[in-house]
Amino acid sequence: MSKARRYLIAGNWKMNGYKKDGRALAKGVAKSLGKYLKKAKGKKAPFDMLVCPPYTLLAPVAEELKGSGVALGAQNCHTAEKGAHTGDISPQMLKDIGCKYVILGHSERRADHGEKDAQVKAKAEAAIAAGLTAIVCIGETLAQRDRNLTLATNRRQLKGSLPEGATAKNTVVAYEPVWAIGTGRTATPEQAQEVHAAIRAELVKALGEEEGNKVRILYGGSMNPKNAKELMAQPDVDGGLIGGAALKPEDFWAVAEGCL
Repeated sequence: MSKARRYLIAGNWKMNGYKKDGRALAKGVAKSLGKYLKKAKGKKAPFDMLVCPPYTLLAPVAEELKGSGVALGAQNCHTAEKGAHTGDISPQMLKDIGCKYVILGHSERRADHGEKDAQVKAKAEAAIAAGLTAIVCIGETLAQRDRNLTLATNRRQLKGSLPEGATAKNTVVAYEPVWAIGTGRTATPEQAQEVHAAIRAELVKALGEEEGNKVRILYGGSMNPKNAKELMAQPDVDGGLIGGAALKPEDFWAVAEGCL
């Protein structure tokens, strides 16, 4: 498959992994991409690959990924560059350790820590100012979907969470139907495309037609090797924010192959 926008296959390891298995997982992902590029004989892959381990694994994973072409990202950041914020990590610290991306506003952060749109927006702006690409997450709960509030919820969250100065270079949007995260349930390709198309329309309104059409929108609800190709065949699905399938190199690579 080919699109004007470059696919992004992002692995969110969540709160999983110790140093030994984190290194092994990163090495496996890098090895898979290396094999593909060797066979491609100089041709670039039609997708970018990214892994986002927990904070404790950022340094060792950065070592394993060095020179591989697989990017490193984090799962959250603070809005401040430094200061009296015990237990927090600044975007500048993430940049310093080798991160290129940071996931912000994930549904689990919104649910577990009460993060609101305004806070997600502020974090995204801080991340962009530090030179990171912000992956801004939005998505409806099952109750909201059952009440026919899916599109309204996603439009509202996007409007409230999209950072000032957002461009296709510094911002990625991830649509996460909360009811499909870690449940084994997945939105149908048609359901995913409906929401992605609505998000695209809102991005065009906010950023202008040219820039809005360049922003990548990822699907983040239980994408796996079995459904990846069909989901990414949709015109506005530009990759995936992968959870469970990102914890095995062979599964993560199989998802990436859905772009081919």
